[in-house]
Amino acid sequence: MTIHAYQEIYLTNAQAALGDLFDYAINVLKLKSKDFINMFLASSTSKRIEKGDVLYIVGKSGIEMLLDIVEETTNKKIEIDPIVQYARSREYWIGWAVAYYQWYSSRTFKEIFDTVSFAEFEVLYTTMHEADITKLIDVINQQIKSQNKGTRLKRIRQRLKFTQAELAKRSNVSLRSIQMYEQQNKDINKASVETIKALAKALSCEMEDILEPNN
Repeated sequence: MTIHAYQEIYLTNAQAALGDLFDYAINVLKLKSKDFINMFLASSTSKRIEKGDVLYIVGKSGIEMLLDIVEETTNKKIEIDPIVQYARSREYWIGWAVAYYQWYSSRTFKEIFDTVSFAEFEVLYTTMHEADITKLIDVINQQIKSQNKGTRLKRIRQRLKFTQAELAKRSNVSLRSIQMYEQQNKDINKASVETIKALAKALSCEMEDILEPNN
């Protein structure tokens, strides 16, 4: 049973706020979607929503969140004139849908966008924006299930679109060792600290991210 970070009565407000946040960031401020998502994920705003901080979920509008994110991540203060948006944009739907899935699954926003990129959400909008939200949940869950096959090392490497040979070159860990770790013929949890550190550095992740969970 999933434990939600905040009560369902606040969900509609959170969805509207994130919808406005995404819409204003991309359509009013003209931020590139990739840049905005990186700013959002790096901000304390995304973390506070994940934790169910009522100050953000109920107390702040999407525009106020956007101002906080821009100031925190760029050290710049900006002003935005509120614009009444009668039509719901594609970007609004993405924010609205992501807010719902984050509440529903209790996954982090980073986990969600690592699974389904903003560009993929844009494609899903065409067929999903008028469908029941449960259909989108099924799509994301299926994609997570598909990506969760194999070792953590393999999943992170593939997410970054590195070949095994490229990772070997970047980390100075032998290609054969990487192959054996990914095939689980060798236990990566028993690798040397130097090896794990080198792989993690090459993959721009934490050492713990490539270790396998203990069953």
